[in-house]
Amino acid sequence: MDNKNYYITTPIYYPSGNPHMGHAYSSIIADVFARFKRLDGYNVFFLTGTDEHGLKIQKSAEKNNKKPKDFCDNISKIFKNLTKSLNLSNDDFIRTTEERHHKAVQFLWEKLQSKGYIYLSKYKGWYSVSDEAYYNEDEIAEKDGKKISTISGSLVDWVEEESFFFKLSSFQNKLLEFYNKNPKFILPISRKNEVISFVKRGLKDLSVSRKSFSWGIKVPNDKKHIIYVWLDALTNYISALNYPNLEDKLFKNFWPATLHIIGKDILRFHAIYWPAFLLAADIKPPNRVYGHGWILSDKEKMSKSKGNILDPLEVIKIYGLDQLRYYLVKEVSFGNDGNISDKNIENCINSDLANNYGNFCQRTFSFVEKNCKNTVPSDIDFNPEDLKILNSFNNNIDKIRSLMDNQQLNEYIKFIIDKSSNANKYFNDEAPWNKKDDKKRLNTIVYVSLEIIRKISILLLPVIPCSANKALTYLGLNTKTLKLSSITDHLINKPGTKIINQGILFQKVEKNND
Repeated sequence: MDNKNYYITTPIYYPSGNPHMGHAYSSIIADVFARFKRLDGYNVFFLTGTDEHGLKIQKSAEKNNKKPKDFCDNISKIFKNLTKSLNLSNDDFIRTTEERHHKAVQFLWEKLQSKGYIYLSKYKGWYSVSDEAYYNEDEIAEKDGKKISTISGSLVDWVEEESFFFKLSSFQNKLLEFYNKNPKFILPISRKNEVISFVKRGLKDLSVSRKSFSWGIKVPNDKKHIIYVWLDALTNYISALNYPNLEDKLFKNFWPATLHIIGKDILRFHAIYWPAFLLAADIKPPNRVYGHGWILSDKEKMSKSKGNILDPLEVIKIYGLDQLRYYLVKEVSFGNDGNISDKNIENCINSDLANNYGNFCQRTFSFVEKNCKNTVPSDIDFNPEDLKILNSFNNNIDKIRSLMDNQQLNEYIKFIIDKSSNANKYFNDEAPWNKKDDKKRLNTIVYVSLEIIRKISILLLPVIPCSANKALTYLGLNTKTLKLSSITDHLINKPGTKIINQGILFQKVEKNND
């Protein structure tokens, strides 16, 4: 990257019901990347929020005997509280009911209209209220006597109404050219191929307004029409940067966005509609859209209608926040669907956190307490084995950065797990308990072990910030001043620094605990 600014976003969540594990997953993944880039000295802007307009919200509000805005205020507050419950480091939380957003959406509409990309006509076709999406005839199937989308499985209705249209058809070649020039705009590659295949089949003009409901941002100079929820929602990524003020510091520093983290079900909107809107308005598209898989419950996508919602707060209550964060990052193959179960979480916590990283920290700190008066030892002399394990971090810092810049999150975690395993092996092989007659060798093994804890904990800060911070605090370090580059150094705190051993980092989980 040429500059040190980094803009990352989650999808803005549709608050027609309470948050589920899928929402938590997108947010935690984005947070990991945001924290990593801050750790690497970047100026990060991390955005999340709620998408509060559309027929689905209006119907949910009516069902609960509330006005749409009051309904949204309540649910949006729950999503905002979730950012704290998940320990997210977001810089802003945008709501599409905010004035700053309304101004940006209406300005963008007028810009598109003035350039001749929006016209009035009549819409006839299939529409899903649940997805707030239009579907082509070849994307519709019949199930139990009802029409559904083959993409999402949601019910669809035939809709005919006057509508404004965006000339999406005129962007087919421009989008294909853009994808060709920016081969990593869509990741993973399987999603990119899916999008390109769809665009090559031909793009139809897109209905961008509705008259059949009232909850949304009104079309400028035509109050009978409400701006289509996706043109509205996608604009959040620039309205949070104070668009349309192109000279605003936030917009100048952070647009185009570095990375949009989204679920695969909203890929089309982000990888086709969004860059088309932006190109039409003479705004650069984002650098990358990453469409991750779903978090499945009983091998099905979670949804309120199916009644299979997994509440992240309940899981946190049972296992702990860092434990959940670690599980979602490590056990879900990033880009693919992932299942979550008690058994898998328990195995992950015990094998990786308790028995590997946590065990190495605990046995090292305990040994320092008993044999080094809880201080970082001096009088050390590295041998080739010591230097080999220490240099396995500094020699790989470029690889570590590359893994995260290319969203190879599972490889990043694998690197950390391997280093933790190597650390436990080193401690066993060197057996400092047998070196009490060779104080210099004992000191060196302890010093190297503490140094490995420091390096691994720094790499874990983006993933399990509370626990990694605790381990670094035990070492007498201030995590606010630590940088990724410090893994190439030796122990920052000097020999003689006090070690504060405050107990076990991760308790083992008793299997099948209620």
